[in-house]
Amino acid sequence: MESKISRGIIKKAMEMWLDNLEVDVAIVGAGPSGLTCARYLAKEGLKVVVLERHLFFGGGTWGGGMGFPYITVEEEAKHLLEEVGVKLEKVDDLYVADSVEVPAKLATAAIDSGAKILTGIVVEDLILKNEEVRGVVINTYAIEKAGLHVDPLAIESKVVVDATGHDAYVTNILVKKNKVNLKVEGERSMWAERGEKELLKYTKEIYPNFFVCGMAANAVHGGYRMGAIFGGMYLSGKLCAEKILKKLK
Repeated sequence: MESKISRGIIKKAMEMWLDNLEVDVAIVGAGPSGLTCARYLAKEGLKVVVLERHLFFGGGTWGGGMGFPYITVEEEAKHLLEEVGVKLEKVDDLYVADSVEVPAKLATAAIDSGAKILTGIVVEDLILKNEEVRGVVINTYAIEKAGLHVDPLAIESKVVVDATGHDAYVTNILVKKNKVNLKVEGERSMWAERGEKELLKYTKEIYPNFFVCGMAANAVHGGYRMGAIFGGMYLSGKLCAEKILKKLK
């Protein structure tokens, strides 16, 4: 029995990795914008892999606001949660949702659409050829955390999306390692209304085949933070998907 358990896991894992070494889109970060972007791209038939360094998805959604298990969205974004079956309650002029229900249903919807979500995977570099991003260089979070000198593997993709949130982690790698003429401004202090609007303004391709969405977009361009209102991040993920589809199709 023990060897059968191991054989089943190893066999399926090898099949999965071999099937995902070449994809259309590699999304780094399984937070609100990354999961939304993945769902819309996969629905259109693109091969999408989402790479998340932690063993959970959803980014900062789970903790709600200061540990209270609820988040808010505005009228313009509520349909993106309703599409995946999230229950919403109107409070004043905002809609409130359960902070555990939201990431669970976003991830399930992305998976059901055909996206592959891989947790415990770190993107430590990019594949860069002829001044174009061509994929990601990956390792496991456990190897990174242990500080082991273990060489990485790679996934080739037509497009890479930085959805890593406040740190804009992958964009910083691109800029620092390749002397790219792009300054990562860092996010500014809280201004919820303006930060929400800026997310859509800054969601775009910032280097050939390399897009930013969600809080990574605001971090790159010096936009404001918003706190526990998440509508802009879902809208940013959808917009990013639309821009990628236009580029690839």
